[in-house]
Amino acid sequence: MRSILITGCSSGIGYHAAHFLKARGWRVLATCRQEQDAQRLQSEGLESFRLDYEDPASIETGFHEAMSRTDGTLDALFNNGAYAIPAAVEDLPVDALRQNFEANFFGWHDLTRRVIPVMRKQGHGRIVQCSSVLGIMAMPWRGSYNSTKFALEGLTDTLRLEMCGTGIHVSMIEPGPIGTAFRLNARKQFDKWIDWEASARAEQYRTKLVPRLYKAADTSEPDAFELGPEAVSRKLLRALESPRPRAHYYVTTPTYIAGLSRRFLPQRLIDRMMAKL
Repeated sequence: MRSILITGCSSGIGYHAAHFLKARGWRVLATCRQEQDAQRLQSEGLESFRLDYEDPASIETGFHEAMSRTDGTLDALFNNGAYAIPAAVEDLPVDALRQNFEANFFGWHDLTRRVIPVMRKQGHGRIVQCSSVLGIMAMPWRGSYNSTKFALEGLTDTLRLEMCGTGIHVSMIEPGPIGTAFRLNARKQFDKWIDWEASARAEQYRTKLVPRLYKAADTSEPDAFELGPEAVSRKLLRALESPRPRAHYYVTTPTYIAGLSRRFLPQRLIDRMMAKL
């Protein structure tokens, strides 16, 4: 039975991927940031334990737990689970940006470095990173998340080149809007870190970001082009089971539009369009 370690499985993309791959015959090690979420997944028939990207000790413990369950082998890793801190770049506290990079970038790198020697020793493996359309094209008010995903794209592209000939294949999945609790989590981070009323952009927050952020968190209406997490799971399956996996898998129409725009449109025109959002 092929084995995969998935992070961020408490809800959304990771939750669906864990159940989806288990139904496909994979042995799924589904990790969560909180112990109570891991216990909930255990009650649903999944192998689950705690792994929190912001807690280096839990990354080490979670990795060793995975290895003990699989006798030191692992066929695939799906790095998933990230959050945003919506704000103008000038209003982002340095500590907020550091914490966001810990959760969205450094923790991923830590876990990936632990997995690579296992895969190299066995002569095969798949590493799949859940990036974003915001790793392809930047949007205003999303500087923290944009920067973590742009960093992830660069690091993962480099890793893919360096793994050539090792039997380890590296892919990225780049979703656009997916129906998850992402916006609600972003609102919590906004409330924690951003003193928007003291900002030089207070009026823009009041008229643009705050209404959108709170409405998005409270409404059940999907965004335009929004898909469910099953769309990501289908692309993940291709990345895991294809004999020749792609480097990049786009999910949702906005990601395809962003990819084409970066290739064919002048930056000045892209900036003009993005500035209106």
